[in-house]
Amino acid sequence: MVEQIVVDGPLTWRDIASIGQGASLALSEAAWARVAKARAIVDALVEREIRGYGINTGVGALCDVIISQEDQQALSRNIILSHACGVGEPLGKAETRAVMAAQIANFSHGYSGVSPSVVETLLALLNGDMLPVIPSKGSVGYLTHAAAIGLVLIGEGECRHDGGLISGPEALGRLGLAPLVLKAKEGLSLVNGTPCATGLGALAVSRLSHLADWADAAAAMTYENLGAQSDPFAEMPLALRHSPGLQQVGRNLRHWLSGSALLAQSGGSRTQDPLSLRAVPQIHGAVRDALAHVAEIVDRELASVTDNPVVAGSPEAPEVHSQAHAVGAALGLAIDSLGTAAAELAAISERRIDRLVNPLVSGLPAFLASGSGVASGFMIIQYTASALVAENRRLAAPASLDGGITSALQEDILTHATPAADKALAIIGNLQTILAIEVMAAAQAYDLQAGSAEKASRTAALYGKVREAVPFYRDDRPLNVEVAKVRAMIAAIPASLQEDVR
Repeated sequence: MVEQIVVDGPLTWRDIASIGQGASLALSEAAWARVAKARAIVDALVEREIRGYGINTGVGALCDVIISQEDQQALSRNIILSHACGVGEPLGKAETRAVMAAQIANFSHGYSGVSPSVVETLLALLNGDMLPVIPSKGSVGYLTHAAAIGLVLIGEGECRHDGGLISGPEALGRLGLAPLVLKAKEGLSLVNGTPCATGLGALAVSRLSHLADWADAAAAMTYENLGAQSDPFAEMPLALRHSPGLQQVGRNLRHWLSGSALLAQSGGSRTQDPLSLRAVPQIHGAVRDALAHVAEIVDRELASVTDNPVVAGSPEAPEVHSQAHAVGAALGLAIDSLGTAAAELAAISERRIDRLVNPLVSGLPAFLASGSGVASGFMIIQYTASALVAENRRLAAPASLDGGITSALQEDILTHATPAADKALAIIGNLQTILAIEVMAAAQAYDLQAGSAEKASRTAALYGKVREAVPFYRDDRPLNVEVAKVRAMIAAIPASLQEDVR
């Protein structure tokens, strides 16, 4: 049965991530009442000819051009068509659903003034899995992504459904709906606000939360294979540093490695480990702390109204306020930091991979190869991890500082929250691949261990999961195919994997 999430109060990043993965969305009666009231306020503004940006004026640098009531529907339609100028590969299914869910949530606050029919149509498309094709590039903030959704509402554009492409009118027809004739302000509201960055940011938080647990698990496997010392994750000394994330990582490592004969065997063999092992609680923990901060910012954004203008008051005393709530500075800064955190997690994983394959420090067969000289083993897959770390370093440059000037100086500072989210998701994707390589390398190392010391029960169970996906590697098949299998395994096992692999 499909999970249903009901909008009453603010949604959370977890709600948006669930909708991205297929949960349905509905509005409570109170939310529908808020939407209807806001629309009545816009109708009153139009009737009384109270000036409001994008209601009875042009947009951008044309904000002082007054639009007659006769032309306000044309303005709304034209905004959608002219703003639908995104380029590049379309967003994925989860990304599209997350953006639509965040957009609906924004309207449900009751300050945008779109008609209930607009929200009903968006819900029908989302819940019917008729997903507008949203080009991923060409936006400094939100306009082009959101316009691609608006296209379908007015009977233009394309949708993806059941693995194929259908036209916007056909998608509406299959749902028993007709194209909308947008009213005053609706065109602007459909392209406005931060739902694009918020939806993508929620997915980024969800995916990094999942991979943070996997990073701890991968580190635990590498600890055992490299004869690391247990003191770096011992409870008492870790408690001396104040960091919730660090304490969580310490608990996770103790959980994974409890009862490890392999670790006990190496105890006291050296004074201290290299930083890629010794600093796992500090680095993984810092990533978790950064993640918690970004999650809070995304939840704040979901609780906020990010349209411009906003309408308030009542139909009897309508108000319109031109603010800059559509500017996603908080999101841009936060998601930039999330990308950097994910890149850091990938960087330390790659360093551990290098130590697993490097015979100068591992105590294991060179490059984890099954034969001396004839086989290269994991030599070149470490290059792949290194290349992805370098790509992450380039991607981690902050988008929020890019700036720019658009709309004839009217929009003369830009915060690039949506591009920040786009590249954060790319970094997180690279992180997932790097962790897959580490997990594979650690499984290979277990098989090459001399002696009979036993793994911890939990790492042994995880090793079994890896071996269900891929057998021992003997240079007998393309290694990238095996990485893809483990990468899919990582995606499939939920963030509570510590319990699931028992």
